[in-house]
Parts: sequence; structure tokens; C-alpha cells
Amino acid sequence: MPIALVLPRLPQAASPDAPGRPAGLMTHAAASDAELMRGAAAGDRAAFGLLVERHGERALRVALRVLGDGAEAEEVAQEAFLRAWQAAASFDPDRAQFTTWLHRITLNLAIDRTRRRGSAPAAGEAALAALPDPGPGPEASAAAAEDRAALAAALARLPARQRAAIALAYEEGLSGAEAAAALDVSERALEGLLRRARLMLRRILSP
Repeated sequence: MPIALVLPRLPQAASPDAPGRPAGLMTHAAASDAELMRGAAAGDRAAFGLLVERHGERALRVALRVLGDGAEAEEVAQEAFLRAWQAAASFDPDRAQFTTWLHRITLNLAIDRTRRRGSAPAAGEAALAALPDPGPGPEASAAAAEDRAALAAALARLPARQRAAIALAYEEGLSGAEAAAALDVSERALEGLLRRARLMLRRILSP
């Protein structure tokens, strides 16, 4: 599932010497997310492209975990980045990190889609397996395939917000505060979501 699938379809960035290029555009790969968003707000598509490169796969994984369908997850990730581009001027780094802000957009879109279709997602194991895996080599991965499939199927049976909480807190490694902010809930409410999700997973996975 190549990351190009979630790149916003924006016009080609202008060359550095092109007339009319907004001032202060970010082109440095070491720039922070907040600096890149300031560039994006000024119209710098290259700056926003760096944000997509940095965070596109994570947005895709989160959407996939909630939706369980690769094609739908790609559509949601694409739409999330388009909305982020369109709303770049409204982003306030003093109120939230870019990743938290992007997660909130992605999760809202994914959860809204699950509500509209009114049905549980497929397990999505094949789609998840297509994403780059930084873990062990093929032999160890093959040995764990059955467990992953069982867990994916169990996760697919959770309510959408519980799946989102699990994805953020455990799969993406966000802190409690970051995951709660992305879901737009209190940390206490997040703990409740995670507790209910763990209890349901135990029931589903118990022999």
C-alpha cells in the first residue's frame, strides 16, 4: 500500500526562482512540523508534502484500524490530508501538536464513515500486512501470523472509538494525553475506552 496513495492531489510546487512564490516557504527537511505548517499556510506545497511523507503511513494505519478496509482507509487518509492542507492557516501549534491535530481529523472521518455504513469492518489483516513492517524478519513474522490474524479479527469486533483508542495508545505509542486529545476526550474517558476494549478483547480471545 504505497504512501503515494495518500498524497493530496495538489498542483506541482513552484520552483524556488519562480515569481510570486510566498515568502518564508519551508524547504528544509529538518524543519519541525509546526514550521512546515506555517509554510503550508503560506502556500508552500513542498512543505506540506514533507508532512505527508512524515505522517502519511501513520494516518493510513489509524484509519485502517478503525475501518478495516484498505480502500476506505486510503480514501480517509487522503481526505484527512486535504482537509489539513485546506485548514493549514487555522492550525495553532500552541494548542496541539500537528500529529494530534491530524489524528483527530483522521479519526473523525473514519468514525463518521463507520457510522454511515452501520456495520462492523472486516478484519483488515491483509491490508495491515501490506504496510511496511519494522519488526522481526520473515520467519518470526510468519510464526506470529496466526496470532496477528486472531487479534485483527477481535479488534474488528470492537466499537469504532475503542478501536481508535487501542490504535493510538498501543499501536502508535501515543501518550495518554496525546491519545485523549486526538479522540477529543478526557484522559479519564480514554482510560475507560481502553479498559472496555481490553475486557472485550479478553472475552473474544479466551479459549
